[in-house]
Amino acid sequence: MKQFPYTVKDPLGLHARPAGLLVHTARGLDSTVAIIKGGTAVEATRIIALMTLGVRQGDQITVTVQGGDEERSIAVLERFFRENL
Repeated sequence: MKQFPYTVKDPLGLHARPAGLLVHTARGLDSTVAIIKGGTAVEATRIIALMTLGVRQGDQITVTVQGGDEERSIAVLERFFRENL
C-alpha cells in the first residue's frame, strides 16, 4: 500500500466537478484508491461517498493506493490533486 497526504487548496473544496474527475481517474487505474478524512475512508470511485466527506479548502486528506501498479497509480493521483484540488 502507498499513500500520501494532501491539503486541499481549491476554495470550494472537493465539490462536484473535481469529485467527478477523481472518480473517472480512479476508475482508470488498476489499483484500489481510497480517500481518508478524519478517520473516515471512502472509495474514490464512489462520487456520493466522496461528497459526504465534506472536504473543504485547508482540510488535510490522505490518499491511499493498494494493489495493481501502485507506483504508477500514486504518481497519477499526486498529479491529479496538484492540478485539480
